[in-house]
Amino acid sequence: MADVAEEIVGVQNVDINAKPIMASEDFSYMLLERPGAYLHVGQGDGPALHSPEYDFNDELSPIGASFFVKLVEKAQPI
Repeated sequence: MADVAEEIVGVQNVDINAKPIMASEDFSYMLLERPGAYLHVGQGDGPALHSPEYDFNDELSPIGASFFVKLVEKAQPI
């Protein structure tokens, strides 16, 4: 996953040693059944995701979409 992210946004923009966060997601239970990872697509400083002032940067959509396309292409080559 990190290799794919590095291809999309460059090594300097991928932090594989990010500090763990305590979130209320149930994702850890899914990881007990299947390998995986949690991805944070950063958009810089500003209000957090669940803040009423949060405004998603739509220019990130092609980056996120490209990441998932390339991830699937690597995992399931034609």
